[in-house]
Amino acid sequence: MAKPRKSANRLRETPAANQSLPRERRPLRARWNAWIRQHRQSFRASLWRLLARPWSTVLTVLVMGIALALPLLLFVVLDNARALAGGLREAREFTIFLDSTQDTEAARRFAAQLGQRADVLDVVLRTPEQGLAEFRQLSGFSEALDVLEGNPLPSVLVVTPRLQAGNDEPALLAELQADARVDMVQYDAEWRKRLSAILGFGERAMLALMVLLGLATLLVVGNTVRMDIQSRAEEIAVMQLMGAGDGFVRRPFLYAGFWYGVLGGVLAVLAVGIVELVVHAPLLELLASYQNRFSLHGFGWRDAMMVVAASAVLGWLGAWIVSTRHLFAGRPRH
Repeated sequence: MAKPRKSANRLRETPAANQSLPRERRPLRARWNAWIRQHRQSFRASLWRLLARPWSTVLTVLVMGIALALPLLLFVVLDNARALAGGLREAREFTIFLDSTQDTEAARRFAAQLGQRADVLDVVLRTPEQGLAEFRQLSGFSEALDVLEGNPLPSVLVVTPRLQAGNDEPALLAELQADARVDMVQYDAEWRKRLSAILGFGERAMLALMVLLGLATLLVVGNTVRMDIQSRAEEIAVMQLMGAGDGFVRRPFLYAGFWYGVLGGVLAVLAVGIVELVVHAPLLELLASYQNRFSLHGFGWRDAMMVVAASAVLGWLGAWIVSTRHLFAGRPRH
C-alpha cells in the first residue's frame, strides 16, 4: 500500500515542479494556459476597476461617445442625402420655358421640331393649363388662383437629350438658350454637378472631422490611463523590481482602454439612434409635403458593430501609447 501512496504524492508534486521551472522550460501547453489565465484575469479586473470609480468612468465614456457620435451623424446625413439625390444625379433633362407670346400650337410645333433631332431622345409638352392644374394641386392656393383673369404660366417643354460620352453639356443647350422663342432654359445636369460638389465637400469634411475626433478620443483615453498609471506608480515599480515584464504590467491598462473604447462606441451608436428616432417622423412629414416617398435609413447592426470595434481599437491604441511611454520612462535604472 505504500507504493500507490508514493506515486500519488509524485503526481501531486508534478504541477508544482512545472511551476518552479523557468518559463522557457515549461511545456508549451502550460505556458499557453498561463497566458490565457492572465488575460482573463486582466480582462475582468480592468472592468471592475472602471466600475469602482463610476464618476470618472462615466465622464470619460461621455466625452468619447459624443466625440464619436458627431462624425457618425454627419455620415448618416450624407448617406441619406446621397440616396435622396440619386435620381437627380442621373437627370439630364432640359426644362424649357417658352416666351409668353408662344401659344399652345406654336409650342407643339416647336416640340415636334426638337423631337426630330438625332441628339434628342424625348420631348414632353406641358401646356399652361396643365401647369396651372398641377400648381393648384400642389400649392393649396386653388381659391386664390380663381381670382386670376388669365393663365400667367407659359408653355413648358421637357427635353431629354441622348447620352453622349465625354459631353457633359450637349450642343443643344447653347442653341436653346439662343432661340428667340425660349425665355429660360433650366438644365438639370447643372444641379447634379452642384449636388455632387456639395456631397464631395461633405465627405471631405466628414473625414477631417473623423480624424480630428479620433485623435481626441486617443488623447482622452491616454490621459485617463496616464492618471491611472500615476496612481499605481509604486505598485508598478515593485512589480518591475520583482522581474515582471512590460507586457504583464501593461496588460491591465490595455484592457482598461479597450473597455473605454467599447463603452464609448456603444454610447455613440445609442446617441445616433436616439437622434434618428427624434427627427424621423418630422423629416418624413417634410418629405411627404414635397410628394417624396424617400425611405430614410440609418445604422444597421453591421455598421454598429464596426463602430464599436473601431472605438475599441482606438481605446486600446491610446492606452498602449501612453502605458508604453510611461513604463519606459519609469523603468528602474540599475
